[in-house]
Amino acid sequence: MSQTGYRMKTLLALASAALLLAGCERPPVEDVQHGYRGTGMVQVYNPRIVAEQATHNAVPAAQPAAAEGGPIAGTIYQNVKVLGGLSIGEFNRTMLAMTSWVAPKEGCAYCHNPANLAEDSKYQKVVARRMLEMTQHINSTWKPHVQETGVTCYTCHRGQPVPANIWYTEADNTAQGGMGNRAGQNRSSAAINGASLPGDPFTPFLLNAEPIRIEGTTALAPGNRKSIKQGEWTFALMTHMSQSLGVNCTYCHNSRNFAEWTQAPPQRAVAWHGIRMARELNKDYLQSLTDVFPKERKGPLGDVAKLNCATCHQGAYKPLYGAPMLKDYVTALGAPIAAPVVAPPAAAPAEGEAPPAETSSTQAPAVATDKTAKPSG
Repeated sequence: MSQTGYRMKTLLALASAALLLAGCERPPVEDVQHGYRGTGMVQVYNPRIVAEQATHNAVPAAQPAAAEGGPIAGTIYQNVKVLGGLSIGEFNRTMLAMTSWVAPKEGCAYCHNPANLAEDSKYQKVVARRMLEMTQHINSTWKPHVQETGVTCYTCHRGQPVPANIWYTEADNTAQGGMGNRAGQNRSSAAINGASLPGDPFTPFLLNAEPIRIEGTTALAPGNRKSIKQGEWTFALMTHMSQSLGVNCTYCHNSRNFAEWTQAPPQRAVAWHGIRMARELNKDYLQSLTDVFPKERKGPLGDVAKLNCATCHQGAYKPLYGAPMLKDYVTALGAPIAAPVVAPPAAAPAEGEAPPAETSSTQAPAVATDKTAKPSG
């Protein structure tokens, strides 16, 4: 081989090595042990990636506290169906916060007709009302997953009208003509970190209730009727969860026995509830808006956008790294709020009858105290 040819071969080898290493993270990295030594229960973090994530997960300052007291919003404003039980000061404060969280550029007009704030002519307002109900439901019903930290509109939206991480059910892309059945895989999908796995594990697991756990109890066929092909769908979901939270498998599983619950970290139970929470929210709150969203806001099969783990977590093991935003808005977003009870106006007295007795103008309107009542949509 000539000297020139040798140099070219060497350069090609170096270029190939550089391409391979480009996919690796340069040191130093940090590790955190959260299990017994020798079990591989270690999380590895790149401080540069963590620093970038910390900036993305910064929490905006809370709106100034509202003055106490004052009239109830539902007795002053029209067509307030979810937050009508708030004081007018807390109601306006919550509306300002929602505007900054969801549509800071568009402002109030993103959801409201400026000429008539009460009407429901914009689909965005109908959706926002349902999302308020969903947020209250999460914070009051799904504490096994969100604990007391809870969620707000900002958890998902981060200043955007449409959250960055949403998904639609994909068309049946399993057939490959003469190339056979590719089982929904081997196509680029950022949702599963570009792995050669089924690209839509969300429809079977976060919308439908297909079995996720496919490991058998024995090594023989009678105890394990699941196939490797089925297992690939589970691996796709697990890859998505790992990427969404910025963790590896041992964050939720014990490396000695992935299936065994008694040896698993507590995070596995939290994730178990999170999967079921996402499934319920997609079915009961998002799918119910199918007829509300316009065609251009739907997926190729006509379904609405739905949520997955990345919608809230966005690369952090806890959304916003556990910042307790809810504590500043717990009155509005912590639980369903009972609507005010407003007495109908008294009918005009018939001719010859005495007018009804006057009531004190300082008497506060009656407000329902049943905190379990679910507001209407």
